[in-house]
Amino acid sequence: MSSLTNPIKNHPNDQVFDLPPLAMDAEGLSQDFKHYYAHTFGRDRDCQSAYYPYKALAITLRDRLMERWKRTRQAYDDKRCKRTYYLSLEFLMGRTLSNAMLNLDVDGPVEKGLYDLGLMLEEIASNEPDPGLGNGGLGRLAACFLDSCATLQLPVRGYGLRYEYGMFRQLIEKGEQVEEPDHWLRDGNPWELERPEFTQRIQFGGRTESYTDHAGRLAVRWVDTHDVLAVPYDIPVPGYRNDTVNTLRLWKAAATDEFDLDEFNAGSYPESVAQKNAAEHITMVLYPNDASENGKELRLRQQFFLASASLKDVLRDWVRLHGKDFSRFAELNCFQLNDTHPAVSVAELMRQLMDDHGLEWGEAWDITTSTMAYTNHTLLPEALERWPVRLFRQLLPRILEIIFEINARFLAEVSLRWPGDNDRQRRMSLIEEGYEPQVRMAYLAIVGSYSVNGVAALHSELLVEGLFRDFHELWPEKFNNKTNGVTPRRWLSLCNPGLRDLLDETIGTDWVYHLDKLSKLAPHADDASFRKRWHAIKQDSKQRLADVVGQLCRVEFPVEALFDVQVKRIHEYKRQLLNILHVVHLYNRIKRGDTENWTPRCVLIGGKAAPGYVMAKQIIRLINHVATVVNKDPATEGLLRVAFIPDYRVSLMEVIAPGTDLSEQISTAGKEASGTGNMKFMMNGAVTIGTLDGANIEIRDQVGEENFFLFGLTAAGVESRRQHYDPNGIIANDPALMDVMNLLESGHFNQFEGGLFDAVIGSIRNPHDPWMTAADFRSYLEAQERAAAAYQDRDHWVRMSILNAAHSGHFSSDRTIEEYNRDIWGLEKVLPQA
Repeated sequence: MSSLTNPIKNHPNDQVFDLPPLAMDAEGLSQDFKHYYAHTFGRDRDCQSAYYPYKALAITLRDRLMERWKRTRQAYDDKRCKRTYYLSLEFLMGRTLSNAMLNLDVDGPVEKGLYDLGLMLEEIASNEPDPGLGNGGLGRLAACFLDSCATLQLPVRGYGLRYEYGMFRQLIEKGEQVEEPDHWLRDGNPWELERPEFTQRIQFGGRTESYTDHAGRLAVRWVDTHDVLAVPYDIPVPGYRNDTVNTLRLWKAAATDEFDLDEFNAGSYPESVAQKNAAEHITMVLYPNDASENGKELRLRQQFFLASASLKDVLRDWVRLHGKDFSRFAELNCFQLNDTHPAVSVAELMRQLMDDHGLEWGEAWDITTSTMAYTNHTLLPEALERWPVRLFRQLLPRILEIIFEINARFLAEVSLRWPGDNDRQRRMSLIEEGYEPQVRMAYLAIVGSYSVNGVAALHSELLVEGLFRDFHELWPEKFNNKTNGVTPRRWLSLCNPGLRDLLDETIGTDWVYHLDKLSKLAPHADDASFRKRWHAIKQDSKQRLADVVGQLCRVEFPVEALFDVQVKRIHEYKRQLLNILHVVHLYNRIKRGDTENWTPRCVLIGGKAAPGYVMAKQIIRLINHVATVVNKDPATEGLLRVAFIPDYRVSLMEVIAPGTDLSEQISTAGKEASGTGNMKFMMNGAVTIGTLDGANIEIRDQVGEENFFLFGLTAAGVESRRQHYDPNGIIANDPALMDVMNLLESGHFNQFEGGLFDAVIGSIRNPHDPWMTAADFRSYLEAQERAAAAYQDRDHWVRMSILNAAHSGHFSSDRTIEEYNRDIWGLEKVLPQA
């Protein structure tokens, strides 16, 4: 037995852990800071690294989180309350330091304490790396949800993976995306707490065998496996000034103690440690490219590793508090599956309940289907994960047996409801037959869950009408909508301090808890002096953004221009291509001398393309080539500037959102599940130009059509148009689009690289283009012209900006979490121990 798991024989008395509260004033904080800087890290006057002041400050604050963290956990244990576990392969948390200071309400004392020591808080905070635990909206949403759960004092724990390397660092070289490893953990993470005593052993490979257990019951065990250890690291998630600190538990993969001594003694050193290396690969990189067989295997390993470790941890905790009696387990536990990635949890919970805890199938299935809840985040069929049966058989043979059994019982239920409908059974089967049979993971999640939700009204509607129609007809009561939201703590109070102070002065401070109170701003939109102050704050935010663009892109953004921004993952359905076609159109107008009554515009685009996504990377290249030509042309001076900001991440968005005038949300209608960037921009007073897609619909409903620039086909219109789509005819009959295509096809933006953008051009002209780029161009152009005209009336634009912020209250993640709790989780608010 490891010394970490040995029971303590001589229990420490209360003096060991019953300590007086830590000081929260400037003097007490600076004293602890000095202690850690000088004694714990051994720094002195010769230290030239800014990293150590950051680390000393982080641990100073972590101590204060720790005392609240322990009281929160103890309160949950003492109350024996119902808990929810949020399983996600991504948690894009953002930097912790500023968020911790805000939520602990010590930003003022920290800044003063450091200033008295000759240090600047802003300089120290800039040394914190962005944690590489997510890719985009999915992971950032999970982070917002954890923030809201802690603020609402709900007993919710997040479970994820502790990736050694994040997505990648994006560089732009000669217009191309270049990927560099993002070793964000290189210097450690002072916010995390390793908990090796809760390490779990995860099985892979091997085989199954039947046996008779001690009660005479026929049982199954999984044997001859190649095991990996899951070591937990806990990160505190503080609520906003309420002393609640919840937990995000991340699993790191490690090799078992087993060592192939025979291989080592025979001189085969690499082979002797091969198992260790293979084990550690599981949590080495976020999102391996699953285009290859090795990538698929690693991705499935990651998903099962997360599911198995997390479920074992929850069951361990249950046995600690309740013993081996599982009769109330479903009453007191819920697992929220964030997208399809953790769907294997359905089968793995069945396995653990039956194989490890001796429950019968019926009892285990009742518990599973009463505790699992599934959130879907996509309308793209190709994004619904499917894994080869062959791969399951190789990696997870016991899990595959359980999936087959679930499927057999489920298809019997389908047959009972629709006798003889073999087509329906084929469509609904968890196993997609064919040359390479596949396990449909989304279907497993639906069958094993009691709740299935989409993340915007349109998305949820399209799910039940399309992708999941058969399941909705069988179980309509399972399906519901939970429109996404974002935390106002990070996305307004923290990232926009000037606006925060104005809001506090104007409508009071409790909007941070109750974002719907921003509606009190609406009457102030008619107050000229208030509009003037609002505009001044926006200009300051634009200057901060312009400074960042100048530093990272070497492009000057004059702050009087319209800041037109699109930042998000690069994907064809998000239509960064449509955006850059409009830029080419503006450039063409300038070159023709058509600049009368012109609105100066600065276009900023950012986002990462998946390394294997060739078209997305070509779109990045086109954006950068167009930007180079536009910015170097003297004719565009003072009229148009274009920049692609590299390595888009949370800390950049904290500068971008407050500084944006026009928010580009231009996805093909019916393709974006929700979006959350649209909400962050709106909350900070940006005006949206967008299609009726995802949460754009609800944003427009909230703010009114007069404060939203709408364009494009609807989701139904896209499907109707698809039957007779003729992009070449559209181009031929639209002089503006024809001019844009002529510039692209002439090689004007790639004069020394002939044919460079042929694939992109071909995608626009393709009658089977699923993204309908040409179809929406004219409507987009007209909406952009309306936006440009509106911006010229600066007073009117500021009024629109105020009203957008005033009507953003619906998009708080607090509201979203309250709906999850009301309709799905059923948790009670629990206060920390006094």
